[in-house]
Amino acid sequence: MKLLPALLCLSLASCSMFSGEDAPKTEMAQTQNFHSFQVSSLEGQPVNLADYKGKVVLVVNVASECGYTKQYAGLEALHKELAPRGFVVLGFPSNEFGGQEPGSAEQIRSFCSSKFGVTFPMFGKLETKAGANQSPLFAWLGGATGKLPGWNFSKYLIGKDGQAIAFYPSGVAPESAELRTAIEAALK
Repeated sequence: MKLLPALLCLSLASCSMFSGEDAPKTEMAQTQNFHSFQVSSLEGQPVNLADYKGKVVLVVNVASECGYTKQYAGLEALHKELAPRGFVVLGFPSNEFGGQEPGSAEQIRSFCSSKFGVTFPMFGKLETKAGANQSPLFAWLGGATGKLPGWNFSKYLIGKDGQAIAFYPSGVAPESAELRTAIEAALK
């Protein structure tokens, strides 16, 4: 049964819905920034995103059972390579797309650590899609960029000042020239 969602993810990956859902730019996007939010760590502890002031951040909605899950390896490589220069990857599990993140926090941590050696910060499951249960952080990200994730492993690049720089859909791999060039520019 777990294979079906992964196959669905792979077979539909080229559909336009995976490039990111359009989201209206909002007033909240103009009055807040990334550093304004508090989220929960994967272990349930409060984390102020203000802790990342002065860093370039890549926010990624992740899932353990997706065809894009192999991107964890590239995300970890980016994180390790660029962390000394002020870069960090932040993983936000979401079970909204194909039910591909059904596990508990402990299962997610174990999977990420054992399969991909993930050391970058991981946070509690949240909802990225617009609606009553949408995470305030993803509401802001959508408002700031005009895009919401259309699938797992969508990415938002955040500047040192806490402003959203760009949105990248699932198909943009961590090692892509497009993403790498944008990260390098933000780190200057």
